[in-house]
Amino acid sequence: MGTPEVEKITPYGSEESKTGQVEQMFDSIAGAYDFMNTAMTFGLHRWWRNRALSRLRGVPHADILDVATGTGDVAFALSRRLAPRSVVGVDLSAGMLEVARRRLAEQPEEVRRRITFEQGDSLHLRFADASFDAVTVAYGVRNFEHLEEGLREMARVLRPGGTLCVVELSVPRNPLVRAGYNLYAKGIIPMVGRMVSGDSRAYTYLPESIARTPQRGEMTALMTRAGLSDASWRSLTLGVVTIYTATKR
Repeated sequence: MGTPEVEKITPYGSEESKTGQVEQMFDSIAGAYDFMNTAMTFGLHRWWRNRALSRLRGVPHADILDVATGTGDVAFALSRRLAPRSVVGVDLSAGMLEVARRRLAEQPEEVRRRITFEQGDSLHLRFADASFDAVTVAYGVRNFEHLEEGLREMARVLRPGGTLCVVELSVPRNPLVRAGYNLYAKGIIPMVGRMVSGDSRAYTYLPESIARTPQRGEMTALMTRAGLSDASWRSLTLGVVTIYTATKR
């Protein structure tokens, strides 16, 4: 398996690194992100998130890391559904984290004590080995400059027996469904995204990066190569999103 094609897809096509371009893109769309996430998925992103987090039930989850946390949607859901001791949300984008912290300030004191947000690079996490019982990342791995390196880094900070849970958008396999998906993802979403966010590239980059991200068996093979075991996947909603889980050996 060679270098994943998604690593070559960047938001702006400039000379800057993919990491830098992704940070710039999310800073640009931070104010519109939650609205667009709800609008373009018709609210299904919440159901997808909850289905993914249900796969963490029954496993230790005292300390959880949410990578590419964005505006904190998954971090807040983890706090509500699993009541862990701590949730740390890490993201490249200061703009997205500003929204997450505003949301956190509106939460009850118990939640404010439990959740922290910090800026950081998912490929170079500051945490010691074996720091977390679970690591989650929703719609973030396709933005990694080096996908396998990012998976290895998340595996590194997991405790033995800990779980990695990845939620990622995917291309449907059924030809008829895929035709409708392509019309929506490549035509309607970029048009609406430009109008709402004001960023002419962010929502064109979205379907481009989805299409080139390793999917289903290819992704679980990468997770295994990154040092994880029992990697599995499950697609939802006609294949437009896929949940991946694996454990730390």
